[in-house]
Order: sequence, then C-alpha cells, then structure tokens
Amino acid sequence: MNKFINVSNLIDLALKEDSVFDDITTKEFVPSDKQAKAVLIANNSGILCGTDIFIKVFKTVDEKCKVSLKIKDGSQVKRGDKILEITGPACAILSGERTALNFLQHMSGIATLTNKFVTSVNNNKIKIYDTRKTIPGYRELAKYAVRCGGGTNHRIGLSDMVLIKDNHLKLTKDLTVEISEFRKKYKNIPVEVECENIKQVEYALDAKADIIMLDNTDFKNTKKMIALIRKNSTKEYKPDIEISGGINLKTAKKFAKLDVDRISIGMITHSSPALDVTLEITIK
Repeated sequence: MNKFINVSNLIDLALKEDSVFDDITTKEFVPSDKQAKAVLIANNSGILCGTDIFIKVFKTVDEKCKVSLKIKDGSQVKRGDKILEITGPACAILSGERTALNFLQHMSGIATLTNKFVTSVNNNKIKIYDTRKTIPGYRELAKYAVRCGGGTNHRIGLSDMVLIKDNHLKLTKDLTVEISEFRKKYKNIPVEVECENIKQVEYALDAKADIIMLDNTDFKNTKKMIALIRKNSTKEYKPDIEISGGINLKTAKKFAKLDVDRISIGMITHSSPALDVTLEITIK
C-alpha cells in the first residue's frame, strides 16, 4: 500500500469529485448495515495495473472493506478472469466503485498499450520509453503503469536530466561550450539533445551529448543520421540513439530494425484506451 508516495491527495480529490460520501442513491436505497461481496472481472485481455490504488480507494471510503487479490499487477489477464474479491459494507462498495475502477482501468490501459509496443518491437536491445505527456497529477501512476507493461521511464520531471529540444536550440549560442560548462557543475546528470536534421546531429556529436534523439524524422533520413552517429562513435564516446515523434505500433516495429537503443512514445500515456473490467456485486 506504500508503493505510491503522492497518491492520497489524488484519491481524496477523485472521491470528492465523485461526491462519494454524499451518494444519494446508495444512501436512500441500500440499508446502511447491509454487507456485500463483489468480484472484479476482466472483460478484455490486457496487462493488469493499479490494484494497490483500487484497494486504497475502498480503504479510504471505509476501512472495513477487505480485498482478496487473485492476480497481481503486471500480469496478463484474459476475458472472464477474476482479478479480486472485495467484501464489506455494501454502501462503501457501491459508492467507491466508479472511482476505484477509473484508476485501475486507466492504469491497466497504459500497461496494456506499453506491452503491445514492447511485443511489437520484439528486441531486447531496444527499450520502449514513455514521455512526460501524462494527465496532470497522474504522472506517478502512469509511469508505474508503463513499467508494469515492460516499458522504461524517461525523466519524471524537468530536474532529472537535461533534454535540449528544438526551442532550446533556437536560444542556444554554442551548444558544445554550454554543455561543457554544464558538466563542470553537474557531473552525473545525463544530457540529451533533440535533433531533426543532419546539422543538428553534428552539433550534438560535437557537444558529446549522452543521448541523441532523432525526433519526427522519416525512415530514410533516420538511417542517415544513425549512420553518422555510429561513424563518429568511439570506445570512449558512444551516445545512445533515441527515436521519437509520432511513433505508432507499425512505425515502432519498422524503426526497431535500425541500430537504435530506445524508442520514446507519447501515446502510451496520453492516448491509451482503458482496459474493460467490471465490478459485480454478489449477495452476501
């Protein structure tokens, strides 16, 4: 239950948004002393993620809720699988249902789509990375879901590493000098440079960037840039190559045939479809 550091406020906000403690339907139509049992069932195949949050939502609604987990996060589920059972006050189960499902379905959707990319690429040498394109406030959960799906986390926030993007380059006078000065102040923070053409790749190589991101480049030009990077790599300096920009399952599989180290994909956190699951009450 302590997997997430900053989730309690998010849960409180979600419960307040849903007016969970003022559920007029449940209050007026279900006896307050009624006990119930419910089962969480998968309606589609996918990767499960978010059971800790699911449980914490119900514990926040009513500590008397008890959950028996059948399948763990990161596991493959198929249609009809029983994920968990929850017993406790019927009013708490009914009122907390939608909030808990919203968390679990969204996180499972991210994990499932991430896993589809990992499977599509089918190359242990290439890592699938997420981005910072997450729902505000949900980043910790989204990043965890990516890991459950077999992916790797890019920077969590802006302080984790240097990522010099196209707009930074427009405002940078001498990339080589400025990266050199940065490294005098910060010894262990990696530096990544985003490149969209050969000239920018040359700048990144001269500056000895740790990671060179080839962003929104077509397949033909990407091959040329990779060849240039590998040609200029040495035993002492061999930057990682990252592909990014509008990657989908088809293009990820295509780019994975090239000599790259990582592929970063925004859609796994900003456009993943929710995993369809159902919470069904059984009479206790």
